Amino acid sequence: MTKKYFGTDGIRGRVGEFPITPDFMLKLGWAAGMAFRSMGACRILVGKDTRISGYMFESALEAGLSAAGADVMLLGPMPTPAIAYLTRTFHAEAGIVISASHNPHDDNGIKFFSGQGTKLPDEIELMIEELLDAPMTVVESSKLGKVSRINDASGRYIEFCKSSVPTSTNFAGLKIVIDCAHGATYKVAPSVFKELGADVTVLSAQPNGLNINENCGSTHMEQLQAAVLAEHADLGIAFDGDGDRVLMVDHTGAVVDGDDLLFIIARDLHERNKLQGGVVGTLMSNLGLELALADLGIPFVRANVGDRYVIAELLERNWQVGGENSGHVVCFQHTTTGDAIIAALQVLLSLRRREESLAQARQALRKCPQVLLNVRFAGGENPIEHPTVKEACERVTLAMAGRGRVLLRKSGTEPLVRVMVEGDDEIQVRGHAEDLAKLVTEVCA
Repeated sequence: MTKKYFGTDGIRGRVGEFPITPDFMLKLGWAAGMAFRSMGACRILVGKDTRISGYMFESALEAGLSAAGADVMLLGPMPTPAIAYLTRTFHAEAGIVISASHNPHDDNGIKFFSGQGTKLPDEIELMIEELLDAPMTVVESSKLGKVSRINDASGRYIEFCKSSVPTSTNFAGLKIVIDCAHGATYKVAPSVFKELGADVTVLSAQPNGLNINENCGSTHMEQLQAAVLAEHADLGIAFDGDGDRVLMVDHTGAVVDGDDLLFIIARDLHERNKLQGGVVGTLMSNLGLELALADLGIPFVRANVGDRYVIAELLERNWQVGGENSGHVVCFQHTTTGDAIIAALQVLLSLRRREESLAQARQALRKCPQVLLNVRFAGGENPIEHPTVKEACERVTLAMAGRGRVLLRKSGTEPLVRVMVEGDDEIQVRGHAEDLAKLVTEVCA
């Protein structure tokens, strides 16, 4: 069945526009509560990032869940992967995250985790959607859900992150800059790295509800690049607003993306004979990653874009490591979802083991030039399926004669068409990408 409300990453949109409204969130809380309560006793954790609308939606969800008879445990501002972890450790039936990830403050959304800290199965999402279209009822007063707050949530998650590295780990002498994007990692990330001995300079950790992801974090790396150079730091780490994406900056100020980080982690596990299976990337993963892993004898497969699909592929193959070049990195040997802090720790650990800098570690991965352009898509006919666009893509593919590839796809979280061209010759690649983006713009007009 086609889902009416759930996309590839939960439910997301602009605050105040359906379905990101208080009345819908009230009904969503009720529907989720009814769905999970039908399976037995029901306890649901609710966490959020730092955007101002989180207060409003937290209250609405809380009321709906209680009306359905579900007990609620409030976590406050916490990274998305922390909510997945705490859902497991509290043996709750589900976790709810109020976040729009890397989007600006005037967007928001809802993600769900199962009791195992994984994405919800399709059948439960469909059950919630059916209940959303049913009349809302309220359980009798004696069966209303109770609400409590977990006051030590941050401390629990900090210790969990530290447990992903050996107890002997000491990053003393390592000078790093952390950009928290004024988001959900603003408290926990600095504590994790400081407690492990690193010399930490912290950027963008003063959230005011409106500045999340604003010219900072993993979507705006310029501030971090400048700070790494100014501080003469060994490296910089950038998180996104909800803490499930991470990018880095080496000591020269160069950006180190998710493909680089995935390679460094996989190579380290492989060298220690601890890599289970291979690595899962996506359709957007650079061809250079695939070639570098092949040189090490590490299998590599591509999933559709989105951490949901990376995780599904990992589970199907019983592999442990996967991710996206945008910075979602999944380390199943430690946790159940993409976790920016844990991924960053695995990279730092690899650097320490090999006694090399981040700039040196990424040298074994030689990337093919790749150009990605975003074209705003207002709706209507899908431009990707337009005959003129399809013919142009085929023409470009033929012109690159097996030395490159073309990928057009619609974003799962924003009204965008992403045009990606990859190949040997950067000038040729950019020209093809710009021509295709221009054509898509004309078709969308």
